[in-house]
Amino acid sequence: MISPELIAFFYNAASIQRWNDYPRLVELTELDKQAHKFIIAYFLASYEDNISFPKMIEAGIFEFLRRALVTDIRPDVYRRVIAEKKKEINEWFLQQIKPIVDNDFFEKINLFFKNESVYKNERKLLAAAHYLATRYEFNIVYQSGGFLSDIEELRRSVESEISLYSRYKGVVEIGLSGDIAKIVDLCGRLRFQIRWSQTPRLPKTSVLGHMLMVALFSFFYSTKIGACESRLVNNFYCALFHDLPEVLTRDIISPVKHGIGGLEHIVNNYEIELITGRILPLVPKSLQEQFSYLLGLSNEGDHYYKNEFANRIKNEHMIQVTNDLSAYNSDRFQAIDGEALKACDHLAAFTEAALSMHYGIRSRELDNGLKTVDKYEKIGAIGGVDFAKIMRNFENRL
Repeated sequence: MISPELIAFFYNAASIQRWNDYPRLVELTELDKQAHKFIIAYFLASYEDNISFPKMIEAGIFEFLRRALVTDIRPDVYRRVIAEKKKEINEWFLQQIKPIVDNDFFEKINLFFKNESVYKNERKLLAAAHYLATRYEFNIVYQSGGFLSDIEELRRSVESEISLYSRYKGVVEIGLSGDIAKIVDLCGRLRFQIRWSQTPRLPKTSVLGHMLMVALFSFFYSTKIGACESRLVNNFYCALFHDLPEVLTRDIISPVKHGIGGLEHIVNNYEIELITGRILPLVPKSLQEQFSYLLGLSNEGDHYYKNEFANRIKNEHMIQVTNDLSAYNSDRFQAIDGEALKACDHLAAFTEAALSMHYGIRSRELDNGLKTVDKYEKIGAIGGVDFAKIMRNFENRL
């Protein structure tokens, strides 16, 4: 599904510090920036008619891979280098990435970087999302860098760039601080919540970065099983937003949530209240039904249920939970592989723990995180994908 080397490559972005030549209130990493970019792109694309969501996801991943390899360069220098040496940089990047991806995926990456006429609309929208994610980070830097002599010049430069993307309705809405700006802000705050907060760990990853890792795993799972376009897109965004309620509840670690009788039910009900009362009202009305579906919400009359990790389809706007999705691999069913997404979530937790122990930081909590593999060895393959094997291969290749 995904090679151990590619998993490790994605996690390298959690160690890449952004704005590290400015004082910062909080660490700003490339992994978090990319996660926020994917989220912003989702909302921007919801206003547009000419964007292919599968292509936007793929293009975002391609750009992330290149950015993770050369992102230590300052943005102004990076733009200059790309302008003058784009071909050479792309060739070098392709040489580095080819050994760690399968042939089909490499051919798509190769086409993307050698033919700028493909993914054309998606590239432009991703540039807008990239800018808005950078602008969000700068607002953090601005709070701690007000004493610097060039900070106002940088602020004017960042703010003026918004005009380049004013063709997008979503960019204008964010610039005017409308509701979409508030949901983008809420999502951005998840970079402040650190995963495994009860134990030391390297590299530290935020809830925001973790959500992107789960989404990336879901993408490769969907590709592996030959998912139709709507299924692939739904899986990716369900994974990308699966921990969104934690921006309002904070993370409750699994041993506590599952170890205290009735607590999980209470938290689940409270999350439903927060989603329906404080998150959905910020989402464009035209997107609310689909966004609810991605978050795992369903209702019978006035009573809501939430299970983002349930296998489900939409059948004439009615949500139907099903154990077997094999008969529903068609765009009209809007399938979501909830069981596999839960496995992707556990794969992310496993790889987070394994990486830290590889770097020499071990704890009881991290040891328990590695025991996840035992569960999946008993469960067996999900959708034909052996998650236990992926976990074992990753641990053994470190």
